[in-house]
Amino acid sequence: MADPLREGAVEAVRRLRADGLRIVLLTGDNARTAAQVAAALGIERVEAEMLPAAKADAVRRLQAEGRCVGMVGDGVNDAPALAVADIGIAMGSGTDVAMQTAGITLKRGDPVLIADAIEVSRATWRKIRQGLFWAFIYNALGMPLAAFGLRSPVLAGAAMALSSVSVVSNALLLRRWRPRAANHESV
Repeated sequence: MADPLREGAVEAVRRLRADGLRIVLLTGDNARTAAQVAAALGIERVEAEMLPAAKADAVRRLQAEGRCVGMVGDGVNDAPALAVADIGIAMGSGTDVAMQTAGITLKRGDPVLIADAIEVSRATWRKIRQGLFWAFIYNALGMPLAAFGLRSPVLAGAAMALSSVSVVSNALLLRRWRPRAANHESV
C-alpha cells in the first residue's frame, strides 16, 4: 500500500530539478513503497525505513558533503530533520510541531509552493544585493567627495537620501513578483 502522491508533487520536483536542486527522498515508508514513489516523482536517491533521528543524521551527512540542505516535511517524525537542515520548510497542512520547528511554513500543503518559496527567496536575495551595491556606490563616491571639499555637504546629503530612495524603490519591485505556475497562489 502507498499513499497517493500529493497533487502538484510531480510539478514541484520538476521545477526544483530545473532550478538545479538535487532531490533526495527521506521516508519512514518501506523501501518498496519509497522506490515506487521516487520513480513516480523522478527522484533518483531514496533512503527508506528511516526513524526521525535517522532523517536528521541523513541531513547532517549531506551537510558534511558541503551541501546546503533544505528539508521539507509535514509530520512529527520530520521535526528533527527540519531543525537540523539549513532551511526547514513545513507544509501548512502538517503537524504543529513540524510548523514550529521549520524556518518556513507554507500556507497550504501544495508542493509547488516549495519551488515558489525558493524562487521568491532568490528574488529577494537579488534585491538585497542590488540595494547594497547602490548604497555602497552612492556612499563610496559621495562621502569622499564631500570630505575633501569637492562636493557640497548638501549634495552629499541629497545623494545619501537618493540612495535610500533608490534602495527602497528597487525593493518595492518585489511586489511585482509572481510565481511561475500561473494556477498557484503565492507562498
